[in-house]
Amino acid sequence: MKIFKNIVSYFSRTELVLWSASVILIAVSFCLFDRANYLSLAASLTGATSLIFNAKGNPFGQLLMVVFSILYGIISYTFRYYGEMITYLGMTAPMAVFSLISWLRNPYNGNKAEVEVNSLKGPETAFMLILTAAVTAVFYFILKKAGTANLFPGTLSVTTSFIAAYLTFRRSAYYALAYALNDIVLIILWTLAALTDISYLSVIICFVMFLANDIYGYISWSRMQKRQRQK
Repeated sequence: MKIFKNIVSYFSRTELVLWSASVILIAVSFCLFDRANYLSLAASLTGATSLIFNAKGNPFGQLLMVVFSILYGIISYTFRYYGEMITYLGMTAPMAVFSLISWLRNPYNGNKAEVEVNSLKGPETAFMLILTAAVTAVFYFILKKAGTANLFPGTLSVTTSFIAAYLTFRRSAYYALAYALNDIVLIILWTLAALTDISYLSVIICFVMFLANDIYGYISWSRMQKRQRQK
């Protein structure tokens, strides 16, 4: 009971409402459109919980992101979205591990539950964009060779995912905006999948809620950065 009270007091009312709405909508959409793929349900709930912790700058969110990446990679494989599978298993999951280490090593004022927000300088931003272009080009040919379904949005997902993962590792508030862009790409990607299998509507609802959480995540990190700099 005490642990439950501590968790409730840790999050703001807005965060609790956002997380609760996410969980409820994900569960309802699963019952309406799926009712079979419990792996998808587990991935969606894990992802939604991960995002609310990430919005607080809490490293636990990155640990949950590793679990989500593995589950989502398996789900992507079932629809031949090899780009998503390779991206999340080969890039997002390892980057989440590196981000977890980075966040733990850079607590704000010794508070392990809040990471110190960082700002990227011009040269590093240029380096990130060049590296992103190189990764995108390599993945495009790999995904094309593998016969990936919906190649263009799949490749675009690689681009946005890499930028988001890099910014997360570097503790930039803009990581959440990059993930929001990635959510939009994934909504399009899974909408195309739902045209052939309606059960994937539950995955679409999942990423719609992820989009709302990532937008809030950017707002939260912007406030957190301002507060940290003032102190």
